[in-house]
Amino acid sequence: MGGLQKKKFERGSATNYITRNRARKKLMLSLPDFRRLCILKGIYPHEPKHKKKVNKGSTAPRTFYLLKDIRFLLHEPIVSKFREYKIFVRKLKRAYGKTEWSAVERLKENKPTYKLDHIVKERYPTFIDALRDIDDALCMCFLFSTFARTGKCHVQTIQLCRRLTVEWMNYVITSRALRKVFLSIKGIYYQAEVMGQLITWLVPYQFSHDHPTDVDYRVMATFTELYTTLLGFVNFRLYQSLNLVYPPKLDSKAELELKEENEDDYAMSSESYYEKLSALSSSLARVVSTEEEEEAKLDQFPVEGEDMDKMEAREKEQKQLEAQKKIFEGLKFFINREVPRESLAFVIRCFGGQVSWDKSVCIGSTYDVTDETITHQVVDRPNVDKQYMNRYYIQPQWVYDCVNAKILLPVEDYFLGVTLPPHLSPFVEEKEGDYVPPEKLKIMALQRGEQPDEEEEEEEEEEEDDDDDDDEEEEDEEEEAEEKNLKKMEKQKSQGKSLEVKVTPGKLKVENPARLEQEEKAEEKRLAIMMMKKKEKYLYDKIMFGKKRKVREANKLAAKRKAHDDAEKAKKKKARK
Repeated sequence: MGGLQKKKFERGSATNYITRNRARKKLMLSLPDFRRLCILKGIYPHEPKHKKKVNKGSTAPRTFYLLKDIRFLLHEPIVSKFREYKIFVRKLKRAYGKTEWSAVERLKENKPTYKLDHIVKERYPTFIDALRDIDDALCMCFLFSTFARTGKCHVQTIQLCRRLTVEWMNYVITSRALRKVFLSIKGIYYQAEVMGQLITWLVPYQFSHDHPTDVDYRVMATFTELYTTLLGFVNFRLYQSLNLVYPPKLDSKAELELKEENEDDYAMSSESYYEKLSALSSSLARVVSTEEEEEAKLDQFPVEGEDMDKMEAREKEQKQLEAQKKIFEGLKFFINREVPRESLAFVIRCFGGQVSWDKSVCIGSTYDVTDETITHQVVDRPNVDKQYMNRYYIQPQWVYDCVNAKILLPVEDYFLGVTLPPHLSPFVEEKEGDYVPPEKLKIMALQRGEQPDEEEEEEEEEEEDDDDDDDEEEEDEEEEAEEKNLKKMEKQKSQGKSLEVKVTPGKLKVENPARLEQEEKAEEKRLAIMMMKKKEKYLYDKIMFGKKRKVREANKLAAKRKAHDDAEKAKKKKARK
């Protein structure tokens, strides 16, 4: 029986994909506009399973998109805005070429613009979805806010990113949501808990920025365009949840305190208020004042399927969290000019501390260095000319280490000129069998309320050294006695004397029940492994191999650390002699 001949590449996976060029022609957009549209709408290329079938038998490298995604883009209102902008640029060029300045002004006034609000609502249906995806937005906005005002990106974008990041930091300070901080080579990592979601972002250091040539700033600017809209929405909603005024305003009391006579010397009157806000040293205004708000304490009930022990553990965690939020409460810090001001001010204020700096460094200082109530002065230089008796002079790492340890650490390890302890990452969580550095063990002991005494440790080290010397002496004496006995026996043999024969009574060997039980368990385990199926045995071997490798790595790190500590001890001994 005859029938219709099936044509190749007209059904199946070949019809589900479309090449980038065909998609571009279908949408009638240039390549840069097509890229922008895909970034804004969150549409990415796909790698087909059978590339040759989709590529109609060809093996040429091509970029493929899902056809349903491109059909989805056909109805996007921004596409028409892109076309309008293209026409606007063409008309503007013509007007400039003809030197028709009135037409140029008219065209600039009617420049086509578009909003991304509907895209944000479409991509993030709920507020929690937006919070889960806010990490990238924060990283990009913090990066753009540090850019110099060169021709690489628009000044308005840099200013907008700076405003949004300041709003975010002020929210984190007010809600005391910060949990972890880590100073890395790339920048400073922060982690905050907002509405039950852990949000981690990276802030670059305040160095002079050198724009790399191999980075496409247009692609980054498109992502930033979407992220600024998203962050604006998120900030507004978060400020509403805390009953704060948005856009943020300083508290009237704080505003009066920050009023300085010579503030016009440091900033223009238009920028002065914004600079005070970005100083992060004062509280924000609320819609309803805190006195009017009633703090009702909620009753605690166990969650469904949760027993009392779990509930008690949850309450204990909650108490620890509340204590962590107040670790700097009642402390007054003064920051020297050589220290990263914004980062330290942000961290100190997040945990309830008061902070200030020299008024010539930045607007927003609340008290001078001469204030007698200052408890800690953060300094990053070998010594200070004028020192006050009633305050600690510490290095900046103390602040970050206290936050990660969740307690106030001893200040003696962080005094000026002292070699600092290692800055441990709070994002590393050791599992059973992993190598734990001695510094981490010391912090864990402090968290439990134990006081590890350094003097005792030093005494123990000295005792160990003495014991080692004594042991060596004893071993030498034993060896000498054995040699004497052997010589005596050899002499007796050479003289033909028979050696003394002694009969010694036997000793009763007491069996250890714990060891017997252990041996029985080991034997049972060996037999169980023997009875395993081939597939199960293969999986078991893989698991055991992974565990052994982990142990080897931990032992290697411990040996490295021991070698380092021994070298340090040897150096100390030499210095003492």
